[in-house]
Parts: sequence; structure tokens; C-alpha cells
Amino acid sequence: MNITEKIIARASKRNSVSPGDVVFADVDKLMIHDVSGPGVIKVFEEWSKKGIQLENVWDPDRVWISEDHFVPSADRISAENITKLTRWAEKYGIKKHFKYGLGQYGICHTLSHEEALVLPGEFYVGGDSHTNTTGALGALAVGLGHTDIAYAMMHGRIWLKVPDTILFNLIGSIPEHIMAKDIILKIISDIGTDGANYKAMEFGGNAVSKMSMEERLTLTNMTTEAGAKNGIIEPDSITDEYIRQRTSEPYKPIVGDDDRHYVDEYTYEIDKLEPIVAKPYSPQNAAVARELQGVEINKAYIGSCTGAKLQDLRSAAQILRGKKVKIRTEVLPAAQSIYMKAMKEGLIDIFMQAGAVVGPPTCGACCGAHMGVLGKDEVCVSTTNRNFPGRMGHVESQTYLASPLVVAASAIKGKITDPRDVSK
Repeated sequence: MNITEKIIARASKRNSVSPGDVVFADVDKLMIHDVSGPGVIKVFEEWSKKGIQLENVWDPDRVWISEDHFVPSADRISAENITKLTRWAEKYGIKKHFKYGLGQYGICHTLSHEEALVLPGEFYVGGDSHTNTTGALGALAVGLGHTDIAYAMMHGRIWLKVPDTILFNLIGSIPEHIMAKDIILKIISDIGTDGANYKAMEFGGNAVSKMSMEERLTLTNMTTEAGAKNGIIEPDSITDEYIRQRTSEPYKPIVGDDDRHYVDEYTYEIDKLEPIVAKPYSPQNAAVARELQGVEINKAYIGSCTGAKLQDLRSAAQILRGKKVKIRTEVLPAAQSIYMKAMKEGLIDIFMQAGAVVGPPTCGACCGAHMGVLGKDEVCVSTTNRNFPGRMGHVESQTYLASPLVVAASAIKGKITDPRDVSK
């Protein structure tokens, strides 16, 4: 069995599983946020009308809540949703509630690894499609809808079909101008946004073994954009070091068997890769950055669970140091702890000296809700993960997806730019 199958087998108390098997599996961790949480609460309210009462959450110590999508509160409804979620969490004794304005908070998919809320070998479900992100830690991380999350919260288990797994071998040395964002955009452009429908995407090879944890997280994050059930990377010494910097809690890492099976395999020579940009209106609509160097833009955005981790900010700062941006540029670190680390390293000063606006952690601009939405006909180059019509604002705006290096270089030139074409 491969790592995804072995985690499912452990969680379902089976000796083995095979693709296509339908099993009930015990959940180790569960997450909701200020968008999915009210939806889950509504499910419980509907069940209550039918006589099904939630007396207790299955295990409040294994459930955690993030306020991230509509904070700072964008409107009255957003504020009321947060109030409702707070009261509900208090009622059921959920202590891990990362609240805006009360110390550490941030984007849910960032907190999951930044706070070591999920550990290697665990089965983690979240009320958000990019829950896949945390698979970089060697966990089975799966996004679920409101009803499934409600069921898991009540019973501590959920059913799933064992997916086929595709292996992506990434080999070679990673050039300075290439980031994980370029790699995953290249993969999605090859297999399509439906290329991994209900499949696991596993990443391996010597290039992955050299990657930082934060770069690995970018790979698994965007498996969602390929339709995958989950993205995953086998844990190694880099995983352990990352976890041990954040917690002393014990865990049992799981790796695949020697005779593991994959439904398909792809190999990428990373040292030959060019910086990639995904054009509107799909992550698979990719082109080499230099082919788009004449595209003028109105906004550069460095943020989201995909592109505002500490290493992402460091990469952008390398480009922006000592330079000035030509267009509206926004930098939103993915968590309060990352913001603080960036301040200590002088990154925030670099961004502000360059003319960028630095804001609080939030998903607002990424999902087109608030804190920097695009107007009609505006063009944005962004470190985010989606660019369908209206994703970041007006339905007639355009979003290009790229790495923090490309976004920072583009901010300086006012048009899409290969980072190699900007002097450091």
C-alpha cells in the first residue's frame, strides 16, 4: 500500500485497503472556519428539527476553529456569523478557537501546520476545499462539505472511498528562479483541472526531498485545483524538524510499502522548468512568464494559504528590496505568527519601503470578499490558487496566478515579469 492507503487502513482499523473500497474511518482532527462553521451549525439546527440532537461534540480537543475568511468583519452578516460561531464553540467546549484580535490567528490551512494542529500519519478533515494543504506533513487531509463535517463532528468518523493514487516524481536541482508554485502550475497545465478527480496526488523524488516544508505545502495546497481527493508527501527528516520546532507531541509517521501501487506516474525535471503563470480563467491555462511580459497589470497580491508563508514573503522581499512598486501592491501574511517573524527579519520594512500595503492575515481578497477586491476590468497577478471569473472581485476582472517571485517582479515593472529580468 502507498501512504494514502496505509493511513486509511489505520483509520478504518483494517489490515489493508485497495482503491475503490468504501470504508468508515476514524477522524483524528477536524476544522471549521467562519464560513463553513455557520453552515455546519445550520445542519445541526435542521437535524434538531427532526429530533436529532447534538448533545456533545465527539471530542472538543480534536476540533479547532479559525476566523479567516471575513475578518476583519467585512459587513454585519460576517460579524454576526463570528458571534454565532463563538457562542457555539463555547457551548460545546471547543478551546482551540483562533480569534481575530486575540493573538495568534490566521488562515486555517496555515494554522494547521504553523501550530502543528495536524501531525504525520493522522486523518484530518476540514470544512474547506484546500484542506489538502496539510498533506505535505504526511497526513491524510481531506476537505468535506457541511453535512459530512457535521456527521464527523457528531460521531468522530466519516465514510470515504479509497482513491487511486498518482505519483509525481520531481527530480533535479531547483533553480533560484523556480518555486513550488511554478511546479504545481506546470503539473496542472499538463493534467488539467480534472486530471486527478477523486485521486490522491503524491509527490516524491530528490527535488521534493530538498524542498522546505513550506514549499511542499504549496504543492499539496493546489492539488485541489486538479480535482484531487488529497495531496500528500511522505514524512522525512525535514518534516520531523518542522514539527519539532512547533510541538513535542508524539506522532507515528507512515510511509508507503516497497511494493506500493500507483495508477499513473509522471516525472518532471525541475532544473529545466521556467517560471510559470496561469492566465485567466483557469489554473491549467498556463504559460511561461516571459511569453506574457507585455501584459500590463493593476494590482500585485502576495497573500493566501498558497503564497504568504514565511518563505513566500522572504522570496518576495528578495526582489523588492531597495526598489519601488509601480502598481497597487498588497502583502498579507498568512498568520499572525508569520507576520511577527517577518517583522523581526525586516521583511515588513522592505515591503513598505517599496510602497506596498501590508495588511492583516485574511482570506478576504483571495475569495473576492473584502480587503482588496478587484474592480471591473482590473488585472491582478496573485500568489493565490484560483482565478475563475469573479474569484477576486468583479466578474469582468482578470487574475493571473504566479509565484511570489514573479508577483514581486511584476509589481516593480507594472506588467508580468520573469524574476530573472529584475536585478536583485
